[in-house]
Amino acid sequence: MPNDLLRRMQRLLLVLLASLMGATGAVHAQAVAPSSDPDALSRASASVVGVRVTATEGARSIATLGQERAGSGVVIGPDGLVLTIGYLILEAQDIRIITQDHKTLPAVSVAYDLATGFGLIKPILPWRDAPVVPLGSESSLKAGEALMAAVGSTTEGGDANVSLTQLVSKRAFSGTWEYHVDQALFTSPPVMAGRGNHSGAGLFNQRGELVGIGSLLVMDAAGGNRRLPGNMFVPVDLLKPILGELRQTGSSHLSRRPWLGLNSAAQDGRIQILRVNEDSPAEEAGLKRGDVVLAVDGDQVASLEAFYKKVWARETPETPVRLTVLQGAELKTVTVRPRNRLLSLRKPAGI
Repeated sequence: MPNDLLRRMQRLLLVLLASLMGATGAVHAQAVAPSSDPDALSRASASVVGVRVTATEGARSIATLGQERAGSGVVIGPDGLVLTIGYLILEAQDIRIITQDHKTLPAVSVAYDLATGFGLIKPILPWRDAPVVPLGSESSLKAGEALMAAVGSTTEGGDANVSLTQLVSKRAFSGTWEYHVDQALFTSPPVMAGRGNHSGAGLFNQRGELVGIGSLLVMDAAGGNRRLPGNMFVPVDLLKPILGELRQTGSSHLSRRPWLGLNSAAQDGRIQILRVNEDSPAEEAGLKRGDVVLAVDGDQVASLEAFYKKVWARETPETPVRLTVLQGAELKTVTVRPRNRLLSLRKPAGI
């Protein structure tokens, strides 16, 4: 992207952002004036690639993610190592990296990390002069700060798309699918809302450093039950301590933890089961959609964070979990025998 165009885009979008925040009253923070390095931002946008994935036949994740998936990633290593969001490459049979000079590079999965949600892939053949971007940190980011979001093209003739967004909050995030991080980044306006391009999108600070990887489109970016469409990004700070471990073993030690096979939500201080996965430990234990979890091992849980962390605090991933459950009007104690989720994922043929 030409530098003068990037500067004009910054000024225009910051004015729009300030206007939006003032009109909605959703965030009481003033937009930070542009102080970015256009050359660094241009290099950062060049590091963003498209990612296309075909999941292996019979993969359980096809039911929720589909067999054909598309998103983005960011080059973080001189060998072409690409950081993306993990669910894109979950149970992948075929992975393709689409570069900004319209080349398609066959790739392999390097790591899938349950604990952070990150995925790592790299080209099968050497990628010379790979456009590596430096890793930044969320620690210095403040609400109201202008950031750059970029998505890669997933077609050979397409171009990467760059837009400005604004940090509106930093807070813990608990997903319905047995996922929690103690710190996530929430931005608005959303990255190309409605097109699914938030998956693996790169989030960059004004110095052109990667600070987050796109995970979700959300309706409450500002938090506090205030409606504001935006995105949740997983901060790269979570990657730095485990990057070497991921490259060596394919996952972090925190990912080897109990998995129940539930989708849940916290409602009025109780855990409501939304979905029970087929052939999961939860299904085997007789749990059903609509059940309410009141306690884990006798200790009351009132939030997804408390629920997950209590379950994960096992000596081994297979250590039984005792749940106090309300099924209809009947109060039950249900013993679930969890599994290591990583061991249940389907591998591509020949691996």
